[in-house]
Amino acid sequence: MSKSGREIELKLELDQAAQDAIKRAGNIEGFTASRAVTKTLQSIYFDTQDQSLRKAKISLRVRKSGRSWVQTVKIGTGVVAGLSSPIEAEHPVKGRALDFSVIEDPDVSKMLAKVIGDAPLSECFETVMKRTTRQLKRENDDAHVELAFDTGNILAGEGSQPLVELEMELMSGSSQAIYEVAKALLKDVPFRFSPYSKAERGYRFAEGQKSETPDPYFAEKIKFTRGTSVELAFRDVLRSCLKQICENRVVVLASEDPEGPHQLRVGLRRLRSAFRLFKPVLNPATVAPLDRMARTIAQEAGSIRDIDVLIEEIVEPLTDKAPDILSFDALLEALHAARDKDTRSSVINHLKSAEVNRFILDLASYTEGRGWLDPENFHQTSLLAQPIEAYSSKALARQWKKVVGYGKRLEDLTIPERHDMRKAMKKMRYGIEFFDSLYSADTVKPFLKRMKKLQDIFGYLNDVAMAESLPERCNVTGRNALAATQAIGFVIGWHEAQCQAMWQHAKGNWKATQETPRFWV
Repeated sequence: MSKSGREIELKLELDQAAQDAIKRAGNIEGFTASRAVTKTLQSIYFDTQDQSLRKAKISLRVRKSGRSWVQTVKIGTGVVAGLSSPIEAEHPVKGRALDFSVIEDPDVSKMLAKVIGDAPLSECFETVMKRTTRQLKRENDDAHVELAFDTGNILAGEGSQPLVELEMELMSGSSQAIYEVAKALLKDVPFRFSPYSKAERGYRFAEGQKSETPDPYFAEKIKFTRGTSVELAFRDVLRSCLKQICENRVVVLASEDPEGPHQLRVGLRRLRSAFRLFKPVLNPATVAPLDRMARTIAQEAGSIRDIDVLIEEIVEPLTDKAPDILSFDALLEALHAARDKDTRSSVINHLKSAEVNRFILDLASYTEGRGWLDPENFHQTSLLAQPIEAYSSKALARQWKKVVGYGKRLEDLTIPERHDMRKAMKKMRYGIEFFDSLYSADTVKPFLKRMKKLQDIFGYLNDVAMAESLPERCNVTGRNALAATQAIGFVIGWHEAQCQAMWQHAKGNWKATQETPRFWV
């Protein structure tokens, strides 16, 4: 038997307790499930001394299951939002050693020869794990998904690192079936999309890199080449947003780092901005539920972020500026208590919910399954096929027009309208960051610099407006009530005085921004 084709797998990380609980679960809604089968798998991975296979995104291994050995070549081993779809060539071999003579696909043989050349291959690391599999089938559409629970260790030298992963491989049917299985299986169990294949995990461990801690994730720059279609560009933007959302959800659940909720909210806002910027080419019916849920989670994450801003940027900086007679202790204690006991616990409970799991998996399915397609839009195909550089100019022009609409009335804007102008500028900035690889850096930087300055000013004005809610947020009673009230009064008064000066800066920066050449024209 031999196999050479493209596999589609969804890889998820769970903690061991959650993995065990799901493994013991009974039927999975919508699917019939086979009995569980457990095997011990030993896999040995090979590469050249300079890791030429790893650099080419190829993994090469031999795996022992029972008394049998199988050699596997995977080409295209990258993982995006937990989804892996490498070309796989799999053949029986006699033992632990490699045997290229058994490979039947000439393209695979040529690829290996080209990448390896005359360099010798050696064992790099191995994995030893127990794999429990179940076959899930759905009669109405022939969907067949293999569910695999992997628990074991990566071994390199004298070291060992735990490996716990839930993997779903599509055997037949639509790729959407994988996400439907995941939703039915996980329910309210928090998960993380695996960022690496098992091979890449092995390489990283062999190099001495420890298991990743959940640090705040900042979106990486998106790069487009001219001529890329609008559809592929939109997909890449969605992938970037999805990763930022998923990684920072884990951070919020696992730590109290204030950057976690901030970056979670940024990821959700980037997503909603992408929906606006690409609106003319999308199916509104499939965008709407994702956009609504993104807004809800962003508001919740924002509630933590707002208190962090009040503490770190509005109140604490004034402790050294206030008269000695004032004490900020009661006010800060009340703010920290509001953050930890009420706001944070409420947000965490929702982030652990089945509703948020469904949102993340639906967004992943939308991204990888072309969920934006609209059968009633007969012009959509041509719109999606147009080059992104032509579309981006129109999208940025549309968003800039909205910003200018507020700017023309800058002197007369109400406090809520200033907030709306700030949001319009944020969407403009996200759009610039999405598309700036298509334009000369010399033309983008001056405009983006002006936008950032203006946005920072409006951000401060918004924070000051939020500071006026301190009396409602911090209802301190008892002997500390007077001290808290005095501190609040000083904070509001000091920042409102600063606000007047900042507003003059906003007018000047708006004029300078208008005069800066628009690079997309």
